[in-house]
Amino acid sequence: MSERQASTGIDDYIASAPADVRPVLEEIRQVVHARVPGATETIGYQMPAFRLGKIFMYFAAFRKHIGIYPPVRGDEALQEALRAYRGEKGNLKFPLAQPMPYALIGRVAAALARERSAGS
Repeated sequence: MSERQASTGIDDYIASAPADVRPVLEEIRQVVHARVPGATETIGYQMPAFRLGKIFMYFAAFRKHIGIYPPVRGDEALQEALRAYRGEKGNLKFPLAQPMPYALIGRVAAALARERSAGS
C-alpha cells in the first residue's frame, strides 16, 4: 500500500460525511493529488490535510460549504479568481449548492504547496 493510500483517517472522515458530500470530498482529494504529486495525507485539527514534509492544506465539509485552509497569499490572478469564495478570515468557502470549482481548488492546492515549501 502506498503512503498516499495508507490509512490516514481521511477515508473515515469522508465516510462520516453526508452521502451527497462524499463524492465532492473524494474529488477534492483526487484533485490535490493530481496537482501536487507526492503529497501525503493526514488528519490535522480533525480535518483532512495534505503534506509535503509539513502540512500545506486542510479541507473540511460543513453544512453548506467546503472550507479550505489556510488562506492563499500572492498570485494576483488566483486572488481575483477566489474573491467570491473568501471567508471573513481569508479562508475559502465553496458553497455546496453551487457547482464545485475543482480546477480552481487544484490551483489553490498547488499555490499552498508552493507557499509552504518556500517557508512562508
